[in-house]
Amino acid sequence: MDGGASSSRRVVGGGGSAGETVLVDHGRRRSPCGYCRSPGCTSISHGLWAQSIKADDYQDLLDRGWRRSGCFLYKPEMERTCCPSYTIRLKACDFVPSKEQTRVQKKMERFVDGMLNPRKPDHSKEVRPANGCIDSRNNHSLADSLGNTFGETLSVVKKVERQPKRKLSEDLLYTSNISFQIAALLRRAQYAQEKHSTAYLVNSNPNGGSLDIPASIIAEKLSSSIKCSEHIGLLVKACNGHLNFYSSNNQCNYLDLVSNTETFIQISEGTSDKKTESSSTHSSANIPFKKRKLEIRLKRSSFDPEEFSLYKRYQINIHGDLPDKVTESSYRRFLVDTPIIFVPPTSSSRSVPACGFGSFHQQYVIDGKLVAVGVIDILPRCLSSKYLFWDPDLSFLSLGKYSALQEINWVKDSHEQCSSLQYYYLGFYIHSCNKMRYKAAYRPSELLCPLRYEWVPFDIARPLLDKKSYVVLSDIATRPFNRSSPPLLKSSNGTSFADNNCLSIASSSEDDEAGADHEFLDEDEDNKSDTEDSDESLHGELRRFDISNILIGLHGSRLRFKDLQRVFGPIDKSVIRDLELQLERYVRVVGTDLSSHIIYSLG
Repeated sequence: MDGGASSSRRVVGGGGSAGETVLVDHGRRRSPCGYCRSPGCTSISHGLWAQSIKADDYQDLLDRGWRRSGCFLYKPEMERTCCPSYTIRLKACDFVPSKEQTRVQKKMERFVDGMLNPRKPDHSKEVRPANGCIDSRNNHSLADSLGNTFGETLSVVKKVERQPKRKLSEDLLYTSNISFQIAALLRRAQYAQEKHSTAYLVNSNPNGGSLDIPASIIAEKLSSSIKCSEHIGLLVKACNGHLNFYSSNNQCNYLDLVSNTETFIQISEGTSDKKTESSSTHSSANIPFKKRKLEIRLKRSSFDPEEFSLYKRYQINIHGDLPDKVTESSYRRFLVDTPIIFVPPTSSSRSVPACGFGSFHQQYVIDGKLVAVGVIDILPRCLSSKYLFWDPDLSFLSLGKYSALQEINWVKDSHEQCSSLQYYYLGFYIHSCNKMRYKAAYRPSELLCPLRYEWVPFDIARPLLDKKSYVVLSDIATRPFNRSSPPLLKSSNGTSFADNNCLSIASSSEDDEAGADHEFLDEDEDNKSDTEDSDESLHGELRRFDISNILIGLHGSRLRFKDLQRVFGPIDKSVIRDLELQLERYVRVVGTDLSSHIIYSLG
């Protein structure tokens, strides 16, 4: 095992819990599903409460399909739960960004450089149909679209590089394709209007009621409406649908240009009253946009009032949570509390990154204002992304995608100092949930086989996941055409037996990822619901695992299960039988290696 704490990981601490993993077993849990919203308690998982956990132990649990919510660890029972959740990861050095991901990165760069200054849509604008009356159903659609486009004028005005071989009397400095974007918006608006049997008119439209206006006509209209030739020393001309800006007598400032473009663009004539209002309202728009300062700060997990305020806004505006349900205590349990023991960096070792191992909040701050927070765990082999919340006013920046790109880059950079740290974990992937499929867009990704805990390329797993919710992925990778016999489970003593549930099909879902802790169910109710499939099939199956070396924590003592009765005397047979069944399930979900050195607390 690589990693900073690996040299001492198998040594149990001397009675205290500061340097050891201590878990309390909550067993099998049934709860309502946050993904498919199916009626009843169809989500089935095994739960552990972590009093403390070493970074490398949590890394090993991640690699067996576990995940944490605060201090609670849970692992879906993949063959039984309604929405099988596969752990997904990416090797950072192999990452190849898509065109969309590259656009997100460049958009942020333009925003920081002051080249992108979008406005919020003005919902007070009205678009009137031909009869002059307001259509209450669609009166905002076209206006909002145009408002958004003009809000991003900076993104469609580009500087033209000088070409020495071109001999022109006027130098072309800037060009804009905004006319094509406006034309496309108008066509989409007309299509929407035709679907609702409603015809809108733009005043003095040369096509007489049709919104299918060529970009060349729009460019001509804009060129005559932009009043910037004398103010900033530019000549504006329309050419094949483009707006070209040529130098006149004086050199101009690019930001002045766009500011004026945004102020003086008018689509329709006959709106002189609105022009006057627009000119007075936007008189301050002549001030050039300033560059913004983006800071990315990494801090250890702790409660921060500013973070909580942002989180509450995010949950209410993006996820629709009720304000009284977004409490400080629930936020602390979900995103602040952590059982992972912090491992500080050491100057003499290159096996720990400069920040150490543990739980962190990565803050994104623009001009001193907190705009996003990524909750992450940094472990010996990976950065595990847990949750992200961001400013709803900056949704146009795609901060979720942007933060993922930054986290991937962080892993790349940190790998130079900590050679074992090379993966980016994106949490759980549910193939039947369309809103979670974005995780597979970070390529090339891998999914964890829920049976043998081997990593399988997503492109290999995808064809089978299109057909079945639960698949033993390692079978696809190694024996893609062998379907004659079920996969084998191997116990610790080397014997094998068939798992007849390995190809069961779970129900699908198309909902968003649940972003809250699972609620604990009453243990008596939970055990009662599992009696039929536990006492017979699972009991006979799990007793094949060796539980004698499980490390038990009881009354401050640490001892092996095999020594329990020798130390504490004879114990009732029924109690021992129930405990053995509980420990067998536990070994099955955490593995024999982990169960031999982490503390299984009995109180």
